[in-house]
Amino acid sequence: MEASTIDSDSRPTIMVTNDDGIDAPGLRSLVRVLISTQLYNVQVCAPDSEKSAVSQSITWLHPVSVKRVAIEGTTSYAVSGTPADCASLGISKALFPTIPDMVVSGINMGSNCGYHVVYSGTVAGAREAFFNGIPSISLSYEWVGGRSSIEDYTLAAEACLPIISAMLADVKAQTFPRSCFLNIDFPTDIASHRGYKLTKQGRSIYKMGWRRVTSDSQGGKMLSTMTMEAASSVECNMSNESSELFARQVIGAPVDDEDTDFKYLREGYITVTPLAALSRAENCEKFLEAWLPGVVARPSPSAL
Repeated sequence: MEASTIDSDSRPTIMVTNDDGIDAPGLRSLVRVLISTQLYNVQVCAPDSEKSAVSQSITWLHPVSVKRVAIEGTTSYAVSGTPADCASLGISKALFPTIPDMVVSGINMGSNCGYHVVYSGTVAGAREAFFNGIPSISLSYEWVGGRSSIEDYTLAAEACLPIISAMLADVKAQTFPRSCFLNIDFPTDIASHRGYKLTKQGRSIYKMGWRRVTSDSQGGKMLSTMTMEAASSVECNMSNESSELFARQVIGAPVDDEDTDFKYLREGYITVTPLAALSRAENCEKFLEAWLPGVVARPSPSAL
């Protein structure tokens, strides 16, 4: 049966979210590519504005607003909350009538490797779905000013189609592990990528510092959690005239010599990194087994 004749009710449903906002070119390119295959029902539930680097934060004490958005071939909503809010709402059946078969978050403007995975709202959108038992993928493109173009998002979206298709098939066959979700990063030269590389999360991180500024227009816009674009502005409403303003700045490039996501991404591979919910400390248990009983036995500072 040709794709064009497949009954839409029988096709798997993919819900798309992101952290760059519902109008971001990465999300729009991904949606167009998914629709063009005619293999999926596509839903969109994404932030109504940029929510980069908000990690797994959720809206708790007040409602979020939801507005219908016209994106051809989809049912789409813009939400005032975070990427985690959007993923949670989109799979809850409160917004859409059915639960999606998969959540895809991205395509982010900027890569998400190493420790930056912790900050990433893009990864958080996929992780939130994973928390709730929905297969999910986060997608990020290593955008570099002067080298990258909007068309690269389309190439990245096309490059992830085999993974999306295979993952959906294996989930249906109950052979895909339910203990992880996938974080995929695309290299800057996506047109000449070196192939797909299964990697592990590394320890790379852009070292961030602070500088004193005189106005909020001197702040920087975060591209993912990886780079800063100094020409953009950051909202900062200061009612106290005696207050001072500080803006983040990059003070050091990431370094990771291990065989991990960041290294292979820089070598031109599409990196596929399995992630889970738990953050287990490495090589600490033996030390702490001996250390903790001694801590408890010591007199408290107040008794000194």
